[in-house]
Amino acid sequence: MQSNQFLKVGVIGTVVTALCCFTPILSILLGAIGISAFLGYLDLILLPLLAIFVLMTVYALWRRQST
Repeated sequence: MQSNQFLKVGVIGTVVTALCCFTPILSILLGAIGISAFLGYLDLILLPLLAIFVLMTVYALWRRQST
């Protein structure tokens, strides 16, 4: 994967995950489609996913800067 693509995936993933993690968008969506029982498990998925995307973005920026 090229550096620019890696950076784009990292930034887009960070923004989407942060929106779902810090706003009620995902809880409203899950409630609307009837699977709100999964709301208790969102933190177990979204917080590590947010950390992965932030690290991916930082790594892509570091790699871009070193080349």
